[in-house]
Amino acid sequence: MGGYLAGRLRTKWVSVHTDEVYFRDTAHGLLVWALGLVVTAAFLASAATSLAGGLTRRGANTTATVDADTSVIEPDAYVIDTLFRSNGSISDRNDASARAESEHILTHAMRQGSIPSADKTYLAQMVSARTGLNQSDAENRVSDVFAQVQLSAENARRLLAHLSLWLFVALLSGAFCASYAGTIGGRQRDHVAV
Repeated sequence: MGGYLAGRLRTKWVSVHTDEVYFRDTAHGLLVWALGLVVTAAFLASAATSLAGGLTRRGANTTATVDADTSVIEPDAYVIDTLFRSNGSISDRNDASARAESEHILTHAMRQGSIPSADKTYLAQMVSARTGLNQSDAENRVSDVFAQVQLSAENARRLLAHLSLWLFVALLSGAFCASYAGTIGGRQRDHVAV
């Protein structure tokens, strides 16, 4: 619509060649699309900054207990909860340092692509001490949770790749449509009897 209006509302050039008029109408449509894209990006960036600031303020106001709703502030909280899920015999679930350390170990392992055996053994010992599982079951749980985290990360990567591709296609088609609509508006402008 912006490209059409840019072509339609522009003044008519009398002594300019037809190809030049076509080019200028196309350029005006493309410039309107680019301006709309910049304004939209600025608006979305402002909204994202405002949202992130609100989450930061919310995170500063909450206490360090696990009972609070930390899923918004800590996206890895569910994974850590799965790792330290007990059968009910262990009552101390508020060990923030162990949870933070296990999160750091899993994050480092994700960067490397595999969990080192020393880290796996240490994490299994932590899980065993806090859940009451034996060492082999704790190692199996660590392996299962790490596989779940890897699968989740791979799904997120795949989703981001598809989103990037479709965003590129949408932007490219938007630029083409705005440019073409500028030429349509220009043709209608030139055929109007004065």
